[in-house]
Amino acid sequence: MPNVFAQNVATSAAEASKIVPRAEFRVFGHGIIDIVKQKMWSCGAVLHKARKMPAETYFLSVNTTEANVKVRDGLLDIKTKTGETPEGYEIFQPRGKFQFPVGKEDLATILGHLKVEMPLDKPTYPIEEFIEMARSHPQLAPVTVEKMRYGFTVDGIICEFAQVWFNGALVESACCESENYAGMRKAVDALGIVDMPNTNYLKAARRVIGME
Repeated sequence: MPNVFAQNVATSAAEASKIVPRAEFRVFGHGIIDIVKQKMWSCGAVLHKARKMPAETYFLSVNTTEANVKVRDGLLDIKTKTGETPEGYEIFQPRGKFQFPVGKEDLATILGHLKVEMPLDKPTYPIEEFIEMARSHPQLAPVTVEKMRYGFTVDGIICEFAQVWFNGALVESACCESENYAGMRKAVDALGIVDMPNTNYLKAARRVIGME
């Protein structure tokens, strides 16, 4: 089972394309953690670990919610939505985790996924410069995201509940993710979140900062 709490390691676009993508069902709101805590023990949850994540920077584009681009563990990490399961669980394919300074060609590809244009006249870009470039771009919004994550499994399905701060604003989250869609359906239902809207990080962040 993949360790979703492990620290990121650099991954080329070619290597990322070979990763089997997982589907994800995620919810955001308030009171979610209490709901999940009340349900998780009755469905045989197995604790994994808790991790206070280092602060991350997500890059929101006004033009798409299908490119998840963020700086995590010092790497520029991107995955893009490739489809949905019949249940509406979103499938995101990893596209690479790039070390800074990021090369012009890789950055151009990432900006293409974000559906924004930005002049790139240097061979590489350090992390601070890219964040400032995004901050000054009229179609991009960098958002600081902090997470306290609590992981567990239900019948082998990766699950978690978390406290999430978007630019300091606190919301709660819970999710299930796996390549096993039938198992996900059972876990989502067992945790009491099945009737909540499936909302990924990008959509939740956009709502918090007023982008939509």
